[in-house]
Amino acid sequence: MHIVFFGDQHLESLGGAQVSMRLQRRFLERAGHTVTAVAPKMHARGLATTDPGYLDTPSIPITLDREYSMSWPGRRTDRFLDRAFATRPPVDLVHVQGDFWGAFIGHRFAHRHGIPVVHTMHNRVDVGMAAVTPLHWQVLAVLNLWRRQTMHGIGSRVGGNDGWAFLRGIAQGSSAVTAPSGHFARRLEQHGVFGSVDVVWNGIDDELLAQTRVAERDASTTRRPRFVWLGRMSPEKRLLPFLEAVVASQVDADIEIIGGGGQLRAAEKIARGHDGVRFAGRLSYAETLARIAAADAVVQTSIGFETQGMTPFEAAALGTPTIVCDPDIAGELRGGLWAVPGPSITELSDVLRRAASDIVAGTAPTPDPEVAKAFRQSSRTAAMIEIYERVLGER
Repeated sequence: MHIVFFGDQHLESLGGAQVSMRLQRRFLERAGHTVTAVAPKMHARGLATTDPGYLDTPSIPITLDREYSMSWPGRRTDRFLDRAFATRPPVDLVHVQGDFWGAFIGHRFAHRHGIPVVHTMHNRVDVGMAAVTPLHWQVLAVLNLWRRQTMHGIGSRVGGNDGWAFLRGIAQGSSAVTAPSGHFARRLEQHGVFGSVDVVWNGIDDELLAQTRVAERDASTTRRPRFVWLGRMSPEKRLLPFLEAVVASQVDADIEIIGGGGQLRAAEKIARGHDGVRFAGRLSYAETLARIAAADAVVQTSIGFETQGMTPFEAAALGTPTIVCDPDIAGELRGGLWAVPGPSITELSDVLRRAASDIVAGTAPTPDPEVAKAFRQSSRTAAMIEIYERVLGER
């Protein structure tokens, strides 16, 4: 098959969805398929790529660090794609893995050429918007208007102005919809986004999992525990509340922050109140997995936003427990974690202290080995290929 991915952001940019799409592409190609990834051209220095599997659409940067870009869904982009695909093998299936312009552009392309669509939902749009702007209801109304205008004629016209109406609208025209977790799939079905949503977890690289060995952890009570937080530094990820909890708890631990984003300066300012915090910046996928494996605990602080939350699952696959704030993610992990009972700084501070104490005492929880087994990318790719074949067989 020739499968075309459509994403909101370039696969080489920072983000869990991008990591997942890179892995999906590699394992699909290993299985003999061709993958073209369509996404906005990157503008950050040092991140350009000449990979022929990437088809970069004309774009403008939308963040100060130029990490993320936007391509405008319209006739100009349509013509660009049609010209580009005229010299590539015929497309069998479109796999949309975007929630904004990437979704619009992908569905428009598939509709023009009569190609079936599998749509993976990666984003809780309502929660994400509420986290980044107090005007989220107005923004969602504008997004829904944009969606109706841009996707006019694709499936039925979907009314409504909330986040679920937006997701229902971009799912129109899909032959299948997938979600990276059971809890998100249930919500999509309950809100009428799609009748039956297939659950396909994002995965971890099989080879790197085998190569990444858990570092020897000193059981001495004099060694400070090592906590790792990683991700995009934006409000919905709740990095700043995490650092406020670290300072408030005065936990005796080394804290490593991996990633980048618009809240870096604010995070560095808060972290001055704790001498154990270190900012590692952007790391490669392999380096990140090695840091997770060497840590005593991974910390994930977002609540209600993650549609899977890859980090705790990567940690579980590597034998590292997680401090989890989101009850849905905690339930899906099936153990091997410290659950934070609520969103307050005090509650997170208490759990940080308890986790540090458990680690030093040698009583930290152990991740479920079945999670690691089910999280391998090879099994995730096999599950997605079954969906592709089912969709193509229904034509």
